[in-house]
Amino acid sequence: MATILLVEDDERISEPLLRVLATEGFDVIHAANGTDGLSAVAGGRPSLVLLDLTLPDIDGLDVCRKIREDQPELPVIMLTARAEEMDVIVGLGAGADDYVPKPFRLAELVARIRARLRIAEAAHQMPRELSGGPLRVNTESRRAYLSGNELELTSKEFDLLALLMSRPDVTFTREQIMSTVWDENYWGSTRTLDTHISTLRRKIGDDTDPPTLIVTVRGVGFRFEG
Repeated sequence: MATILLVEDDERISEPLLRVLATEGFDVIHAANGTDGLSAVAGGRPSLVLLDLTLPDIDGLDVCRKIREDQPELPVIMLTARAEEMDVIVGLGAGADDYVPKPFRLAELVARIRARLRIAEAAHQMPRELSGGPLRVNTESRRAYLSGNELELTSKEFDLLALLMSRPDVTFTREQIMSTVWDENYWGSTRTLDTHISTLRRKIGDDTDPPTLIVTVRGVGFRFEG
């Protein structure tokens, strides 16, 4: 049974959400501030964290960065009333796996939780080490290296790279990538995939014309050629 840690100080949100999660069969832990949330992460080993962006003691972004630093494989979904595009970018850049704006429908949030848990389980089934060309990826520690130098990748960038490298020379469709790296309920357009591919290419030194590692298959998707 998956254990969900909810880090949320607003009782109007936390109380009904905790009841719904318990009804859906999850074990639930509640922390009303960032300090207690980090303690629960360190001591309870939750399966997933629901993290409010605005907390009374520590900014949710800082909590997310600390979680990602200590437990890079732990899925984090951010909850926030700030839904502007820049807030989304900053939240994902801090290492969040998903971003749900308030107010949200409880059924949709539960669906996203289940999808993110499925993605985490699939990641555990990947080989521990992936390599191709100058790149090496450790899926257990969630660390990636270019010619021996560690790369600074966001959570989504890492998942994207690991997915493509898991099956070299196989073309993944846009739909397959969005379903696996984001989830089947992703609310945005696939333009975010193009943005992540572009940034990832730059970080791995593949921003050439044409790219040689992450290849675009026009009208279909992308493949890794290592």
